[in-house]
Amino acid sequence: MAKEGAEKADETEQMIEKEGGKEAAEGSGGTSLRAGDTKEMRAVLLSGFGGLNKLRVSKKVMPEPQEGELKIRVKACGLNFIDLMVRQGNIDNPPKTPLVPGFECSGIIEALGDSVAGFEIGDRVMAFVNYNAWAEVVCTPVEFVYKIPDDMSFSEAAAFPMNFVTAYMMLFEVANLREGMSVLVHSAGGGVGQAVAQLCSTISSVTVFGTASSFKHEAIKDSVTHLFDRNADYVQEVKRISAEGVDIVLDCLCGENTGKGLSLLKPLGTYILYGSSNMVTGETKSFFSFAKSWWQVEKVNPIKLYEENKVIAGFSLLNLLFKQGRSGLIKGIMDKLITLYNEKKIKPLVDSLWALEEVGKWLPPPLLFLKFIK
Repeated sequence: MAKEGAEKADETEQMIEKEGGKEAAEGSGGTSLRAGDTKEMRAVLLSGFGGLNKLRVSKKVMPEPQEGELKIRVKACGLNFIDLMVRQGNIDNPPKTPLVPGFECSGIIEALGDSVAGFEIGDRVMAFVNYNAWAEVVCTPVEFVYKIPDDMSFSEAAAFPMNFVTAYMMLFEVANLREGMSVLVHSAGGGVGQAVAQLCSTISSVTVFGTASSFKHEAIKDSVTHLFDRNADYVQEVKRISAEGVDIVLDCLCGENTGKGLSLLKPLGTYILYGSSNMVTGETKSFFSFAKSWWQVEKVNPIKLYEENKVIAGFSLLNLLFKQGRSGLIKGIMDKLITLYNEKKIKPLVDSLWALEEVGKWLPPPLLFLKFIK
């Protein structure tokens, strides 16, 4: 599967790079469309919450940039676990359907809204979008847009913002990762998990414990220090290697893993919950899985945290961006990450690329993360 995905990625990458260069040249000499012009575009439409049969490619009116926004001709978009949860309606206060999913993309600037500075038509960019990324064209506020390094491909750029910003924020802004510390990350074969492993490698003597499905172990074994099967008794395995436990636990599973993670923390350690994938056990939303996961979450006693000198935290990048107005903070993090990329210290990994028309075949990523192009 990985070999086939890599071959497909190479072939499709050549196509989008060729098209990207052509459109960049055309865009740099063109003019922006006026708001009165009505054009159509293709987009992936989620008609209702449920399985893959709720997704289809449809025609929509092409958006035009409002004041402070950029219009981007999309070359690649990210498919992340949060998109799967959105499709199932497995999030708090889900938006009304029909809607166009997707929160990150890369492409070429096609038009500038009023009051936009620092970008030009034809610039190669990556961006966060508050839904609507799975389309041929998106418009998003300028504060959510970042220029792509010269040697970064469109597919790599679509795999970069969500995973690496989430990993960086948790490790360095919330948990204060330093030399000699230890980290346990669940879903080590996922996009955030691999970003965590790469960022940990930029700090001296950091030990990374990871859990992942067994079929992913061969592909990711060199990225973590100690790798365990997600269904094994990883608590005992970690304590066998490090009797005191770990300094940081990054948990995207929730459920029973919350109590296990807290039990593994050293004094002054930090547990961070950034997802609840245990609630997703099939193609559609399962109320049984939701109830089971909720029931298994250990009820945290603040007095116990105080007595044991432990910290528990949560992190949601999308809420930080779109609800809590921290785009300036994220811009600073992106600048640091791009520097690390230019120094060849980190690199986004793309397992496979899928065409827009293959939407019915999209499944949860088998290896790292799945990206698609238009």
